[in-house]
Amino acid sequence: MWLNGTSDLIEKLKKLGVHKVALQFPEGLKRQAAPVATDLKDAGFKVIISGDPCYGACDLALDTLAYGDADALVHFGHAPVDERENVIFEPWTVDFDIPILEKALPLLKEKTVGLVTTVQHAPLIPAMETYLFSHGHECRVADGTGRTPLRGQVIGCSFAAAKSTGAGEILFVGTGLFHPIGIALVTKARVIALDPLTGTAQEVSADALLRRRFAIMEKARGAQHIGIIVSTKSGQQRRALAERLAALSPGAVIVTMREVNPDELLNLGFDCYVNTACPRLAYDDQVRFKKPVLSPQEFEILCGVRTWDDYTIDEIT
Repeated sequence: MWLNGTSDLIEKLKKLGVHKVALQFPEGLKRQAAPVATDLKDAGFKVIISGDPCYGACDLALDTLAYGDADALVHFGHAPVDERENVIFEPWTVDFDIPILEKALPLLKEKTVGLVTTVQHAPLIPAMETYLFSHGHECRVADGTGRTPLRGQVIGCSFAAAKSTGAGEILFVGTGLFHPIGIALVTKARVIALDPLTGTAQEVSADALLRRRFAIMEKARGAQHIGIIVSTKSGQQRRALAERLAALSPGAVIVTMREVNPDELLNLGFDCYVNTACPRLAYDDQVRFKKPVLSPQEFEILCGVRTWDDYTIDEIT
């Protein structure tokens, strides 16, 4: 459910003196756009909705502000990854019954456990701590910082909250396996993943991902023409990194893109690509790409400036 509600947002906008409002929703929440827009229009605001794909707080519809369509952009569902003028972030929480944590208890071997989750469940961190403490586990939870401003929060491009716990065993509460696999690679800790919506708990291994990534790297070995992808999205632009990577190979050329999709990469015709945009593109979407898409660290390994023993998952810091 939406954490604050339309009435609170209306009051916030009025206090800021906003008259024209742009709304942006991630893919899973887009069906909320019409009713929220109606409420704001009824309150006297001029409203537009960004209909473009949105994959996170790093993908803001800033064009709605640049062209004067709106005085403020309201972004739903995520916490900010950086400071942006005239952008309002409205969290969206997904509640669950705290006793579902019992599913993870048999898998926890250590008394001290690092605890992390995603933005949707971050408000439940205190209740999770209390529950685990009552069952014999002391929790380490990192304070919010940088791209993950909420306490105990991790995102797909930053696992700082997991590293900061310093724990040898970490409990991730959330859906999917990408986050816990990334945590395992970054921290080298034992990671237990609990899906609070299905009640499924499991120990996570990064071995399968590493085997897949090694195969992709071997496929890219010897590539003559290499496209270094630079995102033009608000929170994904890593031009300095791209320029450093391009300098590692005479066949590397920087390619700027907003949406990184299989058709465009195929049309460009490079032998392989190095992704400095959203890190998850290389890991999650490789099956969709006809050519290898490497992470910066993988490209460094192929270029001989990093060893395989120093392999780690890509993060934006």
